[in-house]
Amino acid sequence: MNTHSLYFPSMLLFFITLLQVAAFEEGDRAALQAFKSMISHDPQGILNSWNDSRHFCEWEGITCGRRHRRVTALNMRSKALRGSLSPYIGNLSFLREINLENNTIQGEIPREFGRLLRLEALFLSNNSLAGKIPANLSSRLTVLALPYNKLVGRIPFEFVSLCKLKRLALHRNSLTGGIPPFLGNLSSLELLSLGANSFGGNIPDSLGQLKELEALGIGGNNLSGTIPHSIYNLSFIEIFSVLVVSLRCTKFKTLPLI
Repeated sequence: MNTHSLYFPSMLLFFITLLQVAAFEEGDRAALQAFKSMISHDPQGILNSWNDSRHFCEWEGITCGRRHRRVTALNMRSKALRGSLSPYIGNLSFLREINLENNTIQGEIPREFGRLLRLEALFLSNNSLAGKIPANLSSRLTVLALPYNKLVGRIPFEFVSLCKLKRLALHRNSLTGGIPPFLGNLSSLELLSLGANSFGGNIPDSLGQLKELEALGIGGNNLSGTIPHSIYNLSFIEIFSVLVVSLRCTKFKTLPLI
C-alpha cells in the first residue's frame, strides 16, 4: 500500500482536530468578552487583564483545565463589579464553577446557564439579581447559593433532578409558594437554607428524609402548622432556624435565618 495514501488522511484528521480546538478556544474567549461587555463598573480594574495580549487562561479570575485550554472556573468574588450577566456564559461548556458573590450584579440569571452541563457550583449570593430561578440548571450541581438577592417565584419543580446537591441556599429573597415536598428527595443535602422569603403553608414531613442534613433554615416565612416529628429524628442536624427567633432544642445550635 502506498504510504502517501495513509499519510494524507492522518494529517487531514490532525489539522481538522487543530481547527476544532481553535474554534472551541475562540468560543470561550468570545463568551468571556461578552461577560466583560455587560460589566458597567469595575473600580478595581480586574478586567484590565482581559485583553488580547495574553491567552484568556491567564486572565484574572479565570481557571482553565490542565489537559485543555478551556475555561473551568470563573471567580470574580468580591470585586465590586456592577452590571448584569451575559447569556453567552452558557457557551462556556467546560465550566464547573461560577463565583460572583458580593458584587452588584443586576437583572436575571440567564436561562442559558442551563447549557452548562458540567456546572457543579454556582455562587451568586449578595447581589441584586431579580426574576425567577432558572429551572434547567445542571444535574451535576453540588452547591447552589443564591441568597441576598431579589429573586421571585417558586422553587422550580425541575430541581427534583438535582440529586447531587449538598448545599441549597436561597434565603433573603422574595420567593413564594410553599416549601416543595420534593426537596425531601434530595438525599445528599447537608444544608437547606430558605429563611426570610415569603413561603407559606406547612413544613413538609418529607424533609425528615434528608438523613445527611446538618443545617435547616426556614425562619422568617409565613409558615403554619407544626414541626414534623420526622425532623427531630435527623441525627446529623446541628443548626435549626424555624421562627424569626430561632428555635433552640437540646441538640441544636441556632443560627438566625440561615
